Amino acid sequence: MSTNSIQTGLRQALPRVDGMRVAIVSTLWNSEVTDRLLDGALGVFKAEGFDDSQIMTFHVPGAVELTFAASQLIESEAFEAIIVLGCVIRGGTPHFDYVCQSVTQGITALNADCDTPVIFGVLTVDKLQDALDRAGGSLGNKGAEAAEAAIRMADFRLKVADL
Repeated sequence: MSTNSIQTGLRQALPRVDGMRVAIVSTLWNSEVTDRLLDGALGVFKAEGFDDSQIMTFHVPGAVELTFAASQLIESEAFEAIIVLGCVIRGGTPHFDYVCQSVTQGITALNADCDTPVIFGVLTVDKLQDALDRAGGSLGNKGAEAAEAAIRMADFRLKVADL
């Protein structure tokens, strides 16, 4: 086993995907959280040398609309990866369960049926503080992690296409 395959807790370098274009769709709902997720994702792309022309951002009202937006962006064939960012906070009604199930199943179906990876950056949490902890707080930034996943999955897709 090579040392590269052993998990050491150190971040491995991200692959280079020349000319990669990424779409990021973020929800307006819970923007206090989703704006931080978006900043985290954009920070990774900037650190990795992406220029502004390679990243397009879009906004939709809420998490349920993310699946439609991602579907439309896939059909455009303009992007090597799509990131969806959202935040659903549990309330006192079953609405939380319906929204979480809808967006999770929708994005899963797109990933199973389409050739463009859709990275799931939707926080499903009990409290606002749980979300803030994951949007640049004590538990890191899931938006940044989504950007790293997008780069890795675009690279994976290219490698599979070359088989």
